[in-house]
Amino acid sequence: MVLDNYLSQTTFQSYTDFAENFKIHIPENFNFAFDVVDEIAFRTPDKIAMVWCNDKGEEAIFTFGMMKKQSDKAANFFLSAGIRKGDPVMLILKRRYEFWFCAMALHKIGAITIPATHLLSTKDLVYRNNAADIKMIVCVPETEVIQHVEESQAKSPTFVVKALIGEDRSGWLNFNQGMERESEHFVRPTGDLASKNDDIMLLYFTSGTTGMPKMVNHNFIYPLGHILTAKYWQNVQDNGLHFTVADTGWAKSAWGKLYGQWLSGSAVMTYDYDKFVPKGLMEVIEKYKVTTFCAPPTIYRFLIKEDLSKFDLSALKYCVVAGEPLNPEVYKQFLEETGMRLMEGYGQTECTVALATYPWMESKPGSMGKPSPGYRIDLLDESGSSCEVGDEGQIVIYTDQTRPVGMFNGYYRDEQLTGKVWHHDIYYTGDMAWRDEDGYYWFVGRADDVIKSSGYRIGPFEVESALMEHPAVLECAITAVPDPDRGQVVKATIILSKNYHPSDELAKELQEHVKKVTAPYKYPRIVEFVTELPKTISGKIRRVQIREEDNQG
Repeated sequence: MVLDNYLSQTTFQSYTDFAENFKIHIPENFNFAFDVVDEIAFRTPDKIAMVWCNDKGEEAIFTFGMMKKQSDKAANFFLSAGIRKGDPVMLILKRRYEFWFCAMALHKIGAITIPATHLLSTKDLVYRNNAADIKMIVCVPETEVIQHVEESQAKSPTFVVKALIGEDRSGWLNFNQGMERESEHFVRPTGDLASKNDDIMLLYFTSGTTGMPKMVNHNFIYPLGHILTAKYWQNVQDNGLHFTVADTGWAKSAWGKLYGQWLSGSAVMTYDYDKFVPKGLMEVIEKYKVTTFCAPPTIYRFLIKEDLSKFDLSALKYCVVAGEPLNPEVYKQFLEETGMRLMEGYGQTECTVALATYPWMESKPGSMGKPSPGYRIDLLDESGSSCEVGDEGQIVIYTDQTRPVGMFNGYYRDEQLTGKVWHHDIYYTGDMAWRDEDGYYWFVGRADDVIKSSGYRIGPFEVESALMEHPAVLECAITAVPDPDRGQVVKATIILSKNYHPSDELAKELQEHVKKVTAPYKYPRIVEFVTELPKTISGKIRRVQIREEDNQG
């Protein structure tokens, strides 16, 4: 297995053994596309790399031999289009399999890959094009996306090349036709043209809940950091099939559909759909015999409302959850339905899996788990002191002794912002948590979201989890509302489940429910029923928008 090239020890007997002895060996001038994909293709060309299907009944299976051939052809296509080492190229490809050809091709050239969502407006694209000096965009053949890309070009001086997947259009290159004309042999660059470990490989625009998106800069050793993510947290299997629910425009795709999985010998499952239908997703897991699965809590909330006993899940061995905190009620119901524990993990676009419930550990529903090997993590209070057991503080990562493999290089072209969150060899995540006596970390909320009421500090997640236990609540957000007496009071903005309707009686019932489930002082004094919650384009709830609207009102 190619993983043996980068680890001196691959099996561990306990979390302690894992924490003390896990080490990643970083070779000089590592390039994932050449050193992993092409290496596997050389050793075992027929080994399956990806199983792809869509909601229209189409499917395809790609071996590593095919991935090498297609990425070589794509690399030659990008060269013919004028792309060179260090050039930024944006990929708006949803879950199209061409994304994998393009990403590997750009890695081979040493260009900068910038995955992006198809939901970006013209204004969003103009901002990104100019912030990163985008030279080329490759996108899906969808009218609205095409229109936004074309409209953005006039206001983006560096953006000169457009390529469309599988279609002809004036002013655009046809990616598929152009690629097929190219040679299937691409020679690894040498000298100044070769990628170096410190070169920028990926830029992700984060979908923050406040401010303009930041450009997270990852270098060429970033994929090695996801050995932790895939092999040891997701517990992927050699010759298995791992399914992470994610669009290629988000960092979650890098976590679950590409680097760590292939390093660990697992194929990746890609299901291309326009509208999420829980039954359709379960049918994919059943049909293709997915062995390991990862999704955000939102997905699991919908899955547990299906009759999971109708599906043959005998191939499914392990499930993990990340992206936002997991409500214990979801954990409980999924365990009852499937017999599988959901193993939580925590990280950011800026790093890999930093905290997790690993296979040797007891899972504690709602806990993020313990620190990953290579991550020195602590909780700091407002004075900068380390927190005692049970006390809330901000999650920080110490980088004075060693920097975790896969940690970002800072925010591209923004030293001031980088210095604000990462100084004196401490990276401040902006997330609040507390630590129990067993060393497990428990998420409280974003630092900006924590509510201070009558001298109490109230984390929104705990109140949201309490509400989620009530059958009337489908989704909710907890925020602070200014109050002249208490400073702030807790507000619940709630989307109701089917067959429930807004009423004062229901609001009071939910308030009493929270008082019984958690500390009475945390109950929401204000309850608002809505039909939708404001969210970022990545699906995270924008509590800041709720707060702003309340303050204006």
